[in-house]
Amino acid sequence: MSPAQVLDVGPLARLIEVEPGGAAAWAAAVRAADLPGVVDIVPAARTVLVSFLDRAAVAVLTSRLAELDTSAEQWADRLASSRAVIEIPVRYDGEDLDDVARATELDRDEVIARHTASPFRVDFCGFAPGFAYLRGLDEVLWLPRRSTPRTRVPAGSVAIANVHSAVYPGVSPGGWHLLGTTSTRVWDADRDPPALLEPGTEVRFVAT
Repeated sequence: MSPAQVLDVGPLARLIEVEPGGAAAWAAAVRAADLPGVVDIVPAARTVLVSFLDRAAVAVLTSRLAELDTSAEQWADRLASSRAVIEIPVRYDGEDLDDVARATELDRDEVIARHTASPFRVDFCGFAPGFAYLRGLDEVLWLPRRSTPRTRVPAGSVAIANVHSAVYPGVSPGGWHLLGTTSTRVWDADRDPPALLEPGTEVRFVAT
């Protein structure tokens, strides 16, 4: 898998543009290469930001980029084997469950069945601390964000939007469709690491 483009982000960082769903594999490959002078590696939806200690380290990445094995399948398998599957219990009592059922021409039970059947993997994290974008949503459930976002979404809300599912780590605004709630804390500042769901982690939702 080749990056579409590598962009300068100041003198000591580079942004690698990748194909959809490939950021986790690229981040894992850069991390495994153990390149000198790498300070941080941050995957996003279609990019990986790599920051460096000095200009010499930037040059090393540039020269080694074509050598990295970024097979999404290989890294998905490696990441899965290095982490336990995290099961998240869900009460499917969300405000938007009936709307999602109507929009997808399913009944409530079918929506729940498809959401719990999907094996999800953390694509990247963002928006808020502990907010993980989970790829693997059944295509039938792919819906755009709500036309009118809510000003307040409760912590623990389990939601879907576009190709992702997520758990809201704290109270915040949000425009995703709410399917249910969980008591699982996906962000805890007193935990090490604070984020329960890190890129590459496999997740399954379980109806309670």
